[in-house]
This record gives sequence, C-alpha cells and structure tokens, in this order.
Amino acid sequence: MAFAEVELYDATLRDGMQGEGMSLTAAEKVRVAHALDALGIDIIEAGFPASNPKELEVFELLSREQFEHAEIAAFGMTRRGGVDVQADTTMQVLAASFAPIVTIVGKTWGLHLEKVIKVSREENLDMIGESIDYLVSAGKRVLYDAEHFFDAWRDDPDYALACIAAAQAGGVERVVLCDTIGSSMPDDIRAGVAAVKAAFDVPLGIHCHDDLGLGIANSLAGLEAGATQVQGTMNGIGERTGNANLTTLIGTLQAGMGVEVVTDAQLEKLTETAHFLDELLNVSSNPRAPWVGRNAFAHKGGLHMAGMKVDPSTYENADPEIVGNRRNLVISELAGRHTVQQRADSAGIEVNDEQVQRVLERVKQLEHEGYQFEAADGSFELLLREETGVVTELFTLESWRVIIEQEADGDVRTEATIKIWIDGQRHIRTAEGVGPVNALDTALRAAIVETHPHLADVQLVNYKVRILDEASGTDAVVRVILDATDGEEVWGTTGVNANIIAASWQALVDSLVYAEQPRQVGTPR
Repeated sequence: MAFAEVELYDATLRDGMQGEGMSLTAAEKVRVAHALDALGIDIIEAGFPASNPKELEVFELLSREQFEHAEIAAFGMTRRGGVDVQADTTMQVLAASFAPIVTIVGKTWGLHLEKVIKVSREENLDMIGESIDYLVSAGKRVLYDAEHFFDAWRDDPDYALACIAAAQAGGVERVVLCDTIGSSMPDDIRAGVAAVKAAFDVPLGIHCHDDLGLGIANSLAGLEAGATQVQGTMNGIGERTGNANLTTLIGTLQAGMGVEVVTDAQLEKLTETAHFLDELLNVSSNPRAPWVGRNAFAHKGGLHMAGMKVDPSTYENADPEIVGNRRNLVISELAGRHTVQQRADSAGIEVNDEQVQRVLERVKQLEHEGYQFEAADGSFELLLREETGVVTELFTLESWRVIIEQEADGDVRTEATIKIWIDGQRHIRTAEGVGPVNALDTALRAAIVETHPHLADVQLVNYKVRILDEASGTDAVVRVILDATDGEEVWGTTGVNANIIAASWQALVDSLVYAEQPRQVGTPR
C-alpha cells in the first residue's frame, strides 16, 4: 500500500463517548484534547454543542484554550426535515461555535429516509446541500459525514452518489464516507471509495466501525483507495463494539508501514496517551492492544527469548520505544529512562542517571502494589521531587480520624479531625462534610490555608475509585484517582489502600502538595 499524506481525525470526545460506560467531565475532555494535541492529532471532534449543557460547557472551556497543532471541530446534524435552514436551532448553534471546522452528518441510505427521519429523497438532498451552504456562508470549514454510505452504496449507488453531489454543491471541504454499522468488507470499502473519487473532485475521509472486527482493515482499505483522512477513536472506544482504533492506526501507519502521520517525538507519546485515556475513563487498559498494550512487546516462550537475545527483530516488528512502550512487563532502564527524563525536564527538575534509575525502580514497585501514574501526573512529579530532594512539604501528619453517622431519618453526617504539625506548631482542626473526602479536605485546608494561601484556589473536579482485586470483595485494595485544578491547570493524583478513605487521603494530600511546588517560568502551575 502507498498512501499520500494522511490527516488524523479523532472522534473520541463525541463518538467514543457513545460507548457503554464511557463518560468524561467537561474538564476531563479538555485534558484529553490537550493530550491529543500533544500526540499530533490534526482535528479533534469535541462534541455536539447543541445536544446538552455539558457539551456547551466543553466548547466554552475549549474556546479559552490554546493548542499547538490540532484544530477543534464541532459536530451536528443536517437541518431537520421541513424546517428552514436559517430557523434550525442546531444550525444556529454550529454557526455560532468558536470551532473553525464543523462536521455534519446526513443520511444516504434509503432505509433511514423511509423508517427513521421519514423524508423524501429529494428533501434529504436539500437538507444536505442547504446545511453545508449555510455553515460555509457563516465562515465554517465543513466536513460532511455520509452516514451509512457503504450500506447505501450497495443498496442504491446512484442515490448514494447524489448525496455526495449535494454536499459538493453546498461547498463542502471534505466528504467522509462512513461504514456506520461496520457491515462492510475491505473490498466493499475499496470499491465505494474508488467510485466516489472517480466521480467527484473532493477530498475524502474514511470513518469505520468495528462490528465485524474490520475497523482497522477497512480504514486502511479506504486510504488505499484514495481517502486522505482517517477517522477513529483512541483505543477504539465507541458505540456497540467501537470505532476504528485510532491508536492502532497511528502505530500501524507510521511504525508498521512508514507513513509519517506524526513526528517521531509525538509517536513516543502513543502508549502514554492511550493509557491516560483509560485511566480517566476508569477502565483497565487492554494488555493485548497492538502497539500500546503491556503484552504488545512481551516475550515468554523459550524459543522467543533465545531469538530476542540474538536480534529483537526476530520476534518484534518494531522497537517498542518508538511508540513509548516497553519490552517485557515492567518499567525498565531500556524503556523508561526517556519518559522519566522528559517529565523531569518539563517540571524543571534536574536529575542524574542514578536518580532516574531509582525513580524507575520505585515506579516498578508501586505499580506492583496497584498504582498507575498515567492519569496521576501530579503524583508522578512528586515522586521525582522526593527522589531529588526538591519537594516543598506542607505539613507533618500526626493523625486523622473520620466519623460517619447515619441517623434514623436517613441523613448521613460526616466529621473529620486532623492533627498536623506546621513549622513546629501543632494544629488540630475538625470539620463536617458531605462525605469523608470533603470533610478531610475542609479540615486540612482550615489548618494550612493561612500558611499556603494559594491552596484556597484549588478545587476537586473529579474523583474515581477502582477495585484492584475483585475476588477479595469488600476487603479489596482500591485505587483512587483525584483530579484537581487551581483555575489554570488540571492535575491528577492517586492513592492505593485497602481502606478507601486512606487511599483518598493520600490522593488528596498529593493534590495539595503538588499545587505548592515551584514552576519554571512559562510552564503551567
């Protein structure tokens, strides 16, 4: 296969969130957008701003952010049947969005026209063309998602092409051909893309789902046939069995096929970014995921190990370092040094080789105990600072206690008492809260905010708990991930313990300690 330049379009924040159990807060979506930007994604589909208040909040937050590379796209549908395009509220919201790119989805399959939106074929063509023309006139670059294109192509190819013609007449920048229910074979994809490419002078994209396990193969077939943009979601999340896995596509295109879609430095962030998203979603990373899974470059069999000693290429199709992964199942000097050094440099922490190695060994031990640092960037930086002796401590703990009482009427009251030492002075504070974390947070801040006034600005924005050993039932060890912000930066911290409150306390303290660490000029607090 030989491809021209390939544009990466990520739909994680919209299409990916349609998967069962997939949910991110508005602040978390902003963190994901920055991670995708750092990875080298060209276009980030941020969501459907007309759908609900959270999506409006996401776009409001994103409008204030700066991105190094990626552009933000808003998503929506064509105008409704029987409604003037200028009176359609979705069109108005999309036109008013800060996003320079708007992706609209429209019908191409007669089955949906007859049974879902119940409009005539002629009206559907008008809906496509008028919607695109309206948004182009509003200054937007418009992508048209031809929903169910390949089902339509098999059913009525003439009408499928008529929908593309309507989009082109409206001034569309790119037409994206969608295998919406993942029902196509690679040969179907090649034929459909080739037919559109032969009939129209318009750039094409390919958007595949994975219902038959062919999302990657079909995406590559679409590129082979002439599409120049590939769409997908990180880790393949999405409705039903998910979307084409953009994580795998990036690794396969660049590391496997030599098609440069990101820089080498960005490609090294692939594994880190994939695991970061999993942690935010509170799901376990797939150990067998191509390129980024912990087993992707693991070797166990004797014959394999013998070959690896002679030449790693005997049982690896690429060096794991190029995608930020590692050989074997542990963080090693071979695979981990670059990441530690990079994190230290970004925080302005000077480390030598011996300190880097000690950090790696410490991380290996903590991961064995259940810690994960992909989404706990704050806790990882504190590890670095503790190793190099440049951590600013807030207090010395004497003890803490939490009392939870449920009254006969069902009301639950929580009270926390902390005893800490600051600069040789003993401080005792008691506070009530809606839960144990809130009560501990309130008591702790009451004791330290006078000495560290910046901490008054730090707010908890997300809190997640994962059971690490399900077989242990209520005795299980849990991992807490806590996200906090001071209004300028969002960071994550973590705690692990069989006692959920103790794990939460650890993450809470880390979040406040991190907030008080010095920052280099020009870097986020």
